[in-house]
Amino acid sequence: MHVARHGLPPHAWRKSSFSDTSDPYCVEIQATPDALIAIGDSKARPRGAFVFSPHAWATFVHSIRSTGLLTRPVAHQDH
Repeated sequence: MHVARHGLPPHAWRKSSFSDTSDPYCVEIQATPDALIAIGDSKARPRGAFVFSPHAWATFVHSIRSTGLLTRPVAHQDH
């Protein structure tokens, strides 16, 4: 199985609920035609997206949620 995918349809991306709504750059997700989960960076689409099986993605999300690592990030501030 390939771990990166290119050429996914631009209209199928969904913005992460953890991305700042005022920032056009975010983590995005979409289902692929072969039933995988693609995770991409909106500002770097030409680099492609990582793809995971639904089971691997669900395990990852569950692990993040159960360890308390899934929290909304603090807004970036330039110093």
